[in-house]
Amino acid sequence: MTQLNSFSVPDFHLPFGNSKHPLAARANADATSWAVRHELVTDAVEQFAGIGFGHLAGRVSGEVPYETVALLAEWMAWSFVLDDQHDHLIRTGELEAWRPVVGAITDHLETGGTPEASGTPDTQGARRVRQTQGARAAQGAGERRNPLVSGFVDVCDRILAGMSEGTAARYRAHVPLMLHSLDQEAGNRGTVGRPSVDEYILMRRHSSQMLPMMDMVEAGLGIDLPQRIHDLPEFKALIASAVDVISWGNDVFSLPKEYSCGDNNNLVSLIASWEGCSLADGVRAVENRIQARIEDFLTGERLLVETLDARGETDGAIRADVARCVRSYEDWIIGADLWQRYECTRYSDERFAAGLESAYTRPDLVWVA
Repeated sequence: MTQLNSFSVPDFHLPFGNSKHPLAARANADATSWAVRHELVTDAVEQFAGIGFGHLAGRVSGEVPYETVALLAEWMAWSFVLDDQHDHLIRTGELEAWRPVVGAITDHLETGGTPEASGTPDTQGARRVRQTQGARAAQGAGERRNPLVSGFVDVCDRILAGMSEGTAARYRAHVPLMLHSLDQEAGNRGTVGRPSVDEYILMRRHSSQMLPMMDMVEAGLGIDLPQRIHDLPEFKALIASAVDVISWGNDVFSLPKEYSCGDNNNLVSLIASWEGCSLADGVRAVENRIQARIEDFLTGERLLVETLDARGETDGAIRADVARCVRSYEDWIIGADLWQRYECTRYSDERFAAGLESAYTRPDLVWVA
């Protein structure tokens, strides 16, 4: 195990402002309590809370009700445990234990609550009935499920209940891609499975876990863009550039841990490996790539507006939702950076930087039922 010393994260010069929900700290505490209730963590709870998922949720949610921020914080808390558990199984050579967990999650995603496209009193009442029935079913099933699965059922049902049909469809599509990307990361460990830089970039857009969370924020902000807007190449390119900036920045923050434990799922170490350069040169290369992607994002904002004009998309509500989506992506870019620098202890924790498992990781979690 080789530890990376004397490492500093560069300033990525992100040209956006950011505000933070005033109840972000409360969301962090409540999401921590939620994770403890679901037995996702049982030890070193304060260290787990130090990840600051509530602070990140507060930076990207905008002006929304507290319940919306808290729900996103709970999902983030769950996703960190998910990522750590997958890493634990890779370390211990027990990845076969991952299959039943992923199977249960994807099965529930396919058969769980169904959101309504509209919010009429009748559909709201029917939704409440379904939520109650689903909660009872989940409670009974939770007695037979791994905590990672029962936690997902709890948070997923509440997420879907607040989504439009179109947003829910995207969320349902993004979560399996996220889970699959974790398997891809497992296959990339070691020199034999080392991906190319381009392959890694495509995979990282899903392993970042950003897309389902962006769906959640979109729903929380009341944005319901038609699928034809999401299908525009210019819209897809804008999202890709935002996710790349966030993911590559995170690779710099997490480099000490991944380098120390020999995990090559990191853009810096991959560039250093393929180009035969030092890690310091790899960091500078990623910094340059991030600045180029920021320019792509800014150009993409203009191209998207021009495309909407050329297509005759003059509906005021749609144009307002597009503009709010773009601002949300800006919040994600700068908010994630500020969170990692100032509000998250995960990347500065000595165990993490040394390539060790976090003290709050439950070694037996996937075996508990």
